Amino acid sequence: MFDWEDLRYFIVFAHERSLSGAARALKVDHATVARRISALESSLNLKLVDRRPRAYVITEDGERIAQLGRRMENESFAVQRTALAGQDNYVGEVTVSAPPALACALIAPHLNELRANYPQLSLQLIGSLGSASLSRREADIAVRLSRPKEPDLVARKVATIPFYLYASADYLAATAAQDLVFIAYDETMEQSPQQAWLKQQAGDRSILLRSNDLNIQATAAQAGAGVAALPGFLGERYGLQTMPSVGAGLTRDVWLVVHNDIRHTPAVQAVMGFLVSCFDKPARA
Repeated sequence: MFDWEDLRYFIVFAHERSLSGAARALKVDHATVARRISALESSLNLKLVDRRPRAYVITEDGERIAQLGRRMENESFAVQRTALAGQDNYVGEVTVSAPPALACALIAPHLNELRANYPQLSLQLIGSLGSASLSRREADIAVRLSRPKEPDLVARKVATIPFYLYASADYLAATAAQDLVFIAYDETMEQSPQQAWLKQQAGDRSILLRSNDLNIQATAAQAGAGVAALPGFLGERYGLQTMPSVGAGLTRDVWLVVHNDIRHTPAVQAVMGFLVSCFDKPARA
């Protein structure tokens, strides 16, 4: 019999297509990934990768094993979801993935309320710009800015967040409109509606700073570095001043997303209710 952990490492390698990518995804060093792949090859008596001077290249047999392994992995996640769905109490841990700015400003300040109502329930709150896989149990609940299309996911719209152009009052007072510089997302968010709107507002004026983190953008704007496109709750939190925008404004809908298998679990329902209440409250400074 092979070690399931060896297969799990190989599945990640097959997805990432490199030792370094798999190591980052698994949060281990690349030598550990290589060792796990070698151990799986020995157990199966099958060559899964071609070891070339600068890369590991998956073989045809490796592709077939990875495909079968993904099926096994999906079934194991289904077992976990079924086990969670069978829980009839408010005990245990629920994992929530949310964009960092929302997690920090709108969810984290209210965690004591969840604890007061459900003292035996714990929350793992992951700030992530990516879409955590609910099928793979990367999270139990996801807060997203777009409605999911997967048929096994259930989504509920909980808020609509307006975005505005923000800068420090001193910066706006001291800078002519044509001399304003802007703060944008980096390339990881290049396709987002926020980035497109910011670039429309900037026109041919310079983008001074790029960051994937809205709190970094807001801090830079607070320091007088330029103009950022921020959600209203964050601009207010940092004491920034709005400035007029051009054309249509920008809003993003906020969705709570859960896998259909666990949507009625008491612990998940409790956290869903808590999250809904977070978006009904003003952000705390």
